[in-house]
Amino acid sequence: MIKKILISTGGSGGHVVPATILYEHLKNQFHVSVSTDIRGINFLDKDKYNFEIFNVPPISKNFLLLPLQFFSIIYLIIKSIFFLRKRKINILISTGGYMSLPLCIASKILNIKLFLFEPNMVLGRSNKFFIKFCEKIFCYSDRIKNFPNKYLDKISVIPALLRKKFYETKKSENINEYLNLLVIGGSQGAKIFDRLIENLIIELSKRYILKIYQQTNLNNIQILKEFYRDNNINHELFDFKEDISNFMSKANMCLTRAGASTLAELVFLNVPSLVIPLPTSKDNHQFENAFFYNEMGCNWVLNQNEINDKTIMNKIVNIMDNKDEYLVKKMNMKNFSYQNTWNNINQKIISVINENRISKN
Repeated sequence: MIKKILISTGGSGGHVVPATILYEHLKNQFHVSVSTDIRGINFLDKDKYNFEIFNVPPISKNFLLLPLQFFSIIYLIIKSIFFLRKRKINILISTGGYMSLPLCIASKILNIKLFLFEPNMVLGRSNKFFIKFCEKIFCYSDRIKNFPNKYLDKISVIPALLRKKFYETKKSENINEYLNLLVIGGSQGAKIFDRLIENLIIELSKRYILKIYQQTNLNNIQILKEFYRDNNINHELFDFKEDISNFMSKANMCLTRAGASTLAELVFLNVPSLVIPLPTSKDNHQFENAFFYNEMGCNWVLNQNEINDKTIMNKIVNIMDNKDEYLVKKMNMKNFSYQNTWNNINQKIISVINENRISKN
């Protein structure tokens, strides 16, 4: 009998996109479905994935609401038990976040096999809570911060999850007299990029043949469009839902936040990047993500609290005028990602799930 797998996700694109990739890897071997909260629907193709809405409200930090929240969590756990039973789920995979908490607890109560996924270089709080109950946790490294030593044997290291189209995408070209700068703010957008880089872009356009590819929030597109038009700067604007692999393949340098998926995609397509981690990210995980690839010689990391448009400008000019370091980073990225193929990841994930399913049934 084909086993039924539920992938629990929701919230930001950082959770939902990997869930869709796992879905694609598993759909030919198992009966796979996805559960997501209302926010996660924004990052799902409703016609492509078998999904259901399982909404979990955020946990409030207001102590006065704790009694109400306690009963809400109990209700959601009971609801999760019925949800999993009704669908006869055999395996639950969680991509982390508070929206997976009730389902993970219910899986423990029902003795359903639990697998976790952690793309960041810091163990997420939800994953840390459930690490002792899971069969395995899929990670991109075995050097995850805040990971309990006694559970290190549960780590299954896989190459970074990439959407299938990335394996069909042309790798980026080197910089020359042209600077094709990609600006990525992530699924939540990055307002600092929208305002910080205006003077930077104007100055770069005076020095180089410049084209800007910028990801931004839909609410800001018209404002940015007017800015670029008024300054006669060649540009393309897009939001998170558009095919970012297309823009990455056109770019020869990137200015970005440090989401795990974005950094993995840039490294795979050999796009050297100036990375500005979000300083308010939980447990500083964006800095750890950026530092992981920085140690591999794949990017430059800039501290948001110590930069302005001039410091970024000086960094880009130095890279453009002295290309040796840039070329070394391109080679480092190529060497780092050569084993990242769809088939390698597919075989690894399926073998890990089957090994744990068979050995413990």
